[in-house]
Amino acid sequence: MATAIVVDGAYFLHRFRHAFPNLDAGNPKAIAYGLIYLSAWHIAIRLGPKPTLAAIDTQNFQPEETAELYRIFFYDCPPLIKRLHSPVSKRSIDLSKTEQALFRLGVHRELQTMRKVALRLGRLNESFLWRPKADAMKSWLRDPGQFSPTDADFELDVTQKGVDMRLGLDVAAMAFKRQVNQIILVAADADFVPATKLARREGIDVVLDTMGGFAAHDLIEHVDGVRSTIFDKAVMAN
Repeated sequence: MATAIVVDGAYFLHRFRHAFPNLDAGNPKAIAYGLIYLSAWHIAIRLGPKPTLAAIDTQNFQPEETAELYRIFFYDCPPLIKRLHSPVSKRSIDLSKTEQALFRLGVHRELQTMRKVALRLGRLNESFLWRPKADAMKSWLRDPGQFSPTDADFELDVTQKGVDMRLGLDVAAMAFKRQVNQIILVAADADFVPATKLARREGIDVVLDTMGGFAAHDLIEHVDGVRSTIFDKAVMAN
């Protein structure tokens, strides 16, 4: 029996800079490197000594060579690639050429080439609005008469669709088919509680990795333990 690594991609990317301070959070190859390291670190806890960062290479590390790792599941959504207009200046924006879109697509391409990594893609809700950023709202509330909004004061309000469902289906399949006896869940959202409850009812050991972040109380309540991958520069250099 083996361990499955189940990763909420949006959360992983959000916490990446904090968990891996000396890796480039804007480089898709570094993202893949961190994902492999996180997975190997959890597997090593079961096997013995923890691996050092320098000992792991995404090109040479072959997860399929150990029966301890079943698969790494990475759940995310493709970026918006539509054309739209900015909220204030009304200038045309091609989202497919933005830095955020190119980065996300680069991460997905990198993960698709890796052994034992299953990329599960949901979708973003096509109905979206521009919403004011928190700092812009504070400025407006503090002095409405002096506040003059610009495009930089707004961000797109988009919602992921299908990520929770795909994660839940994969967890259910692994549980009912007895493909694993442990799941490492990298997430923080209470939406994943049904999946963790199902897995535990089927006898699977569910460990939550928050990467040093704060998880919903309900999620913590329905796992068998919490473990965080946070590697400071001194540890990662060993």
